[in-house]
Amino acid sequence: MILVEALFWVLLGLVLYVYVGYPLLLMVIAALKEDRRADAVTEPRVTVLISAYNEAGVIAAKLRNSIELDYPPEKLEIIVISDASSDETDQIVSSFSSRGVRLFRMPERSGKTLGLNEGIRLASGDIVVFSDANALYARSAIRALVRHFADPSIGAVVGQSRYDVSDEVADRSESAYWHYETFIKRLEAKVGSVVGGDGAIYAIRRECYRPMKADALSDFVNPLQIVKQGLRCVYDPEAVSMETAAGSFGKEFRRKVRIVNRAWRAMRTMPELMNPLKYGFFSIQFVSHKLLRWLVPFFLLGIFATNVVLWNEHVFYRLALTAQVLFYGLAAAGYALDGRSPLPRMLYIPFYFCLVNFASANGIFDAYRGKTYTTWSTARSE
Repeated sequence: MILVEALFWVLLGLVLYVYVGYPLLLMVIAALKEDRRADAVTEPRVTVLISAYNEAGVIAAKLRNSIELDYPPEKLEIIVISDASSDETDQIVSSFSSRGVRLFRMPERSGKTLGLNEGIRLASGDIVVFSDANALYARSAIRALVRHFADPSIGAVVGQSRYDVSDEVADRSESAYWHYETFIKRLEAKVGSVVGGDGAIYAIRRECYRPMKADALSDFVNPLQIVKQGLRCVYDPEAVSMETAAGSFGKEFRRKVRIVNRAWRAMRTMPELMNPLKYGFFSIQFVSHKLLRWLVPFFLLGIFATNVVLWNEHVFYRLALTAQVLFYGLAAAGYALDGRSPLPRMLYIPFYFCLVNFASANGIFDAYRGKTYTTWSTARSE
């Protein structure tokens, strides 16, 4: 029973560390660091690579938004990588050719990552900005990104994604989740480097790009490649991108399964990043923000199982198990009522928390079952 009790507390401690302890650790270290602001005025040549597959509904707005960005047109190259789109995407992009937009169509559908491998060969900019077809940038976004590259120690810059929140509870939950993620990124950037990027808006030095495998999660792997080269990956909340959230819990679940699957497979190819003797505190960040976060569903399962065994040991364990049953009951109620009526906060928060963790578990299981994701349809087209 002592071993069961010890396991319960270890697992509970890990969950609390992931969601509370790690942010607190970052806050303490960040408070001891000098705040380094990027105020340099620099205008390198920039290539914006826009990934698109069947994005006829949004691509025109994206291209108008890109053309109107506050950056010298002669120094801004816009390339759309069409993953063999079967709708009107290519025709719409071609209609912008007189305004300097270039279209590169993949000969067959190969997925976003292989498209970026091809796109980087076409890019002439010293700085490459990666973007999605539905991500609309603030006019100053490019300037906010590139100013950091005046510092030679910086190899990548991640911008801030904001979500156009609808009345859908899935959208509200996703927006709240990203507020939390943004808070973590701010702290990580102040401490050293953020762990991973954001496919909607991040920039790199072109010479730092390394070709990736088809199933690699590009906005996760690419920034890590840059950290491995000894450069920093920072975060700028003033480089803003706006997009619409998935719109339903089902779409969000499928998206997160795919993301965790690809990131987990990628992480297994870079175990050296978890070696603090080689990568210092970044290894702690990598393990805390990614590895342990993805393992939370297994920790939760272990907490519940050990708590059942410990029911008669102390009143605390009876209260803890009751609280867990109540929490998961609220999540189940949220699942049962999803799509029927607006969910109150007391239901959609437990539901979304369980959905995210169930998606993580599914993504990891899929990875070990050999399932890979190289191509997919966006939530907008599902």
